Amino acid sequence: MGMTVMDHSAHHTSTAHDHSAHPTRAGHAGHQMGGGVTWGAAAKATLHCLTGCAIGEILGMVIGTALMWGNVQTMILAITLAFVFGYSFTLFAVRKAGLDWKSAVKVALAADTVSIAVMELVDNGIIALTPGAMDAHLSDALFWTALLGGFAVAFVITTPVNKWMIGRGMGYAVVHAYH
Repeated sequence: MGMTVMDHSAHHTSTAHDHSAHPTRAGHAGHQMGGGVTWGAAAKATLHCLTGCAIGEILGMVIGTALMWGNVQTMILAITLAFVFGYSFTLFAVRKAGLDWKSAVKVALAADTVSIAVMELVDNGIIALTPGAMDAHLSDALFWTALLGGFAVAFVITTPVNKWMIGRGMGYAVVHAYH
């Protein structure tokens, strides 16, 4: 399930494309270095990150709860799986684009680490600070409200972080050359 970070279809209007018009690979479709990246591109990168984080985190919480683990063990598993799934989306997308495994891992780490870390810090912080959420069960509305609310707040906080990073050629900007 690889998601393209930036849509280039409207930008490529002919079969020949003059790359010399762009100072960097991150310069396509209005995503220039130096902060010129759009909020839409930053939101799309954040949504990519959020998708992997959400899958991993929910899976980790379901597994931890099913195994009757404590809060700490379940949260560690959930965060670990959030990173695994978050990295995997980028990893498989750049592998599909032809990168070898070692290079693909480097790109995924460079593209996703800060975004996933911010997302997980905010989301899990909200869950930990929501009264009763840590003790709520998967069948409780409080569990899902805290989790989904945490994801929503994490998205709002992580989007400007991704915008700043992409604008400086970091984060999802490193994936751009492979799409």
